[in-house]
Amino acid sequence: MLDQKRRVTDITSLTVYDGAHGIGGNKIYLEEKGKGIFLDFGKNFGKYGLFYEEFLKNRDTRGIHDLMYLDLLPRLNIYRPDLIPSDLSISSFPSLPVSAILLSHAHMDHCGNIGMLRRDIPLVASAESIVIMKGMQDSGVTSLETDTAYFSPRQPSDEVGLYLSSVAGMSYQGRDFCSTEEPSPALTAFLSRKPGQDGKRAKKLEPGRCCCLQESSLCLPFEVSAHPVDHSIPGATAYILRGETTVAYTGDFRLHGKNESSSREFIRQAKEASVLITEGTRAGPSEEERTSERSVCQACRESVESSTGLVIADFSPRNFERLESFQEIAKKSGRRLVAMAKDVYMLHCLQSICGSCSTDDIGIYSEITDRSRRKWEQEVMASHYADRYVDHAAIRDRPQDYILCFSFFDMKHLLDIKPEGGTYIYSACEAFNEEMEIDFQRLWQWLRRFGISSRGFFLDGKGELHFERPYHASGHASGEDITHAIEQIDPDVIVPVHTESFDWFARSFDNVLAVEEGKRYQI
Repeated sequence: MLDQKRRVTDITSLTVYDGAHGIGGNKIYLEEKGKGIFLDFGKNFGKYGLFYEEFLKNRDTRGIHDLMYLDLLPRLNIYRPDLIPSDLSISSFPSLPVSAILLSHAHMDHCGNIGMLRRDIPLVASAESIVIMKGMQDSGVTSLETDTAYFSPRQPSDEVGLYLSSVAGMSYQGRDFCSTEEPSPALTAFLSRKPGQDGKRAKKLEPGRCCCLQESSLCLPFEVSAHPVDHSIPGATAYILRGETTVAYTGDFRLHGKNESSSREFIRQAKEASVLITEGTRAGPSEEERTSERSVCQACRESVESSTGLVIADFSPRNFERLESFQEIAKKSGRRLVAMAKDVYMLHCLQSICGSCSTDDIGIYSEITDRSRRKWEQEVMASHYADRYVDHAAIRDRPQDYILCFSFFDMKHLLDIKPEGGTYIYSACEAFNEEMEIDFQRLWQWLRRFGISSRGFFLDGKGELHFERPYHASGHASGEDITHAIEQIDPDVIVPVHTESFDWFARSFDNVLAVEEGKRYQI
């Protein structure tokens, strides 16, 4: 029972606007004393996939119009005014007080809708997450989903205000960041400019503020502490929020990676929490429970050592822990690891700013493309790594000397390399929808065309897709590890998010809150 002396406005409330009934898209709102914060503000790929696919996407030129009408964004009045066309009114939607976004990590299903939020909403994140988001934006294709670190303001470009386009000559607007640790001068400098902005006609970047969480003047409704956790991307962070109620949020975490000790330390610190908001991606029994990063590294190394030709390694984007494993494998097998320029750009940023990751001995694949359009590559890669580029002819001449870090979308470069045989190692997640299965069918055709054998997946004689272990370790905690975390923290209330296994939580624990998206709960 709630203490009758507590005012209603003092009571902590929870509203899950997205991420309660699927994996990803977390948008979790906590409010107390008339102030609120969001835990993550991600893109829900499952919901997007109901309407969109690779060649049918939401129209950025219509701002948030398409996403609002398809209910892919919460109907709230918290978005950038320059993204609202004349035929969309959000004035009647709730205008929530949002003091900050607390970001768990820089995967798109947790940060992919931040670019649509008002600029005056600051973003709390680890230094690594901040670097990754800006690095992705610097080297990627411009879209609303990638406008996490900065954005180009828009204005109507037709008479009735339906079509929105960037304002010519107006600087990019940087967001305000609050780092979970003291921001270094290198981080501040990185956030202060966009590659290529020194050109005579180039748009400049007007940076936002960058401060430290513990020293900031943010007026948050909670005392917030940030705790590193192990995940498949650097900088993953869990949070403990202390107010009238103490709430712990795991973000995405695991207990079987190289940095599992950080996750276990968070669990120890979270024992005071009354409410635990936990991910449940792999809740329940799983065949992957005993697969560790160490066993993955060993399996991949054996495959490389048994190959006499070119090796292609395919693992999840920004899984830098897996990249480190392949760096070690390449060194021990006498091969050179070659990655795409955008991946080495990210490694360079993380190494020079955060001291994490390493570019040592990594070559850069020289694509047949117009590099003059890629300012980040001209400005950073050419000046630091001009001698690292490896072209298709060099790889064709001595394929046994290389491990290429290629994904399915890089298969087109094989048409330039023209390998004759080799080994493809698939070291990423299994297909979980029909579109991914179709991609594997296509990938299989590429491998067959060049006589390349596969490890980690195969198609049988009937064309059915199969995956092999242990070539991949999940970035998420197993059901056994989630149980361990809950038993150690021992919360009064468990709120499962980022999961399709709510029934497992309900069967396993007595104090599980089944939240409906958009409904406010007093906790």
